[in-house]
Amino acid sequence: MNYIDQTGYKITLTRPPIRIISIVPSQTELLYYLDIVPIGQTIFCLHPSSKFNGSTKIGGTKKLRLQKIRDLQPDLIIGNKEENDQKQIQQLRSEFPVWLSDIYTIEDAVEMIKSIGNLINKEKKANLLANKISNGFSKLNSVSLGTVLYLIWYNPYMASGCHTFIHSVLKKIGFQNALKQKNTRYPELSIEQIKHLNPDNILLSSEPFPFGENHISELQKLLPKCKISLVDGKLYSWYGPRLLETLKKYS
Repeated sequence: MNYIDQTGYKITLTRPPIRIISIVPSQTELLYYLDIVPIGQTIFCLHPSSKFNGSTKIGGTKKLRLQKIRDLQPDLIIGNKEENDQKQIQQLRSEFPVWLSDIYTIEDAVEMIKSIGNLINKEKKANLLANKISNGFSKLNSVSLGTVLYLIWYNPYMASGCHTFIHSVLKKIGFQNALKQKNTRYPELSIEQIKHLNPDNILLSSEPFPFGENHISELQKLLPKCKISLVDGKLYSWYGPRLLETLKKYS
């Protein structure tokens, strides 16, 4: 069977995949949700936490242990265009079927869930999850929560721009991204630029940089009228079953 991934790449599977490796945390969580136990996952695939210690680790998302993957002889590897290293993906594609997601919107995430369900013969449960997420976001109350700056990194400050999955989630739940330039991903921002943007809200993500209370104090001095909050980054950047928790928070 031939399958086209979200980057337009075709893979061929001669039989339903059994030995599956996931190299993206949110998609690893999706596999477990669909009752699939991957034979390998990254050191950042922490959820479900009950499965992490007993899992086989194959390196980080951008620093995969290629020989370890070869030794596992997977039928299928599931990754993501942004989160994984392009050169390593090219090397793996020369040896194994590698299916990549490419996600910028909630709709992309829904498509990914359905596609992976189809790939691994879990269509029914995957479609139920995808429809639950799609319907949930379509029914969210569209009350405006004001402008927001979503920060992912410190020293230098980096924020989520308009051409990101995080932006799509923020928009769906009622925020207006303070960064308005199209096709921006994760721009660096100076203190003066943040003050000039003057957002109503600043969300300090728990990942990839672990912001803390001290960072709230630092920014609050600069923007005394801004509402600044620490948030669980997984609710805004993970594009699998974690979106159900995002819906709970904002419904």
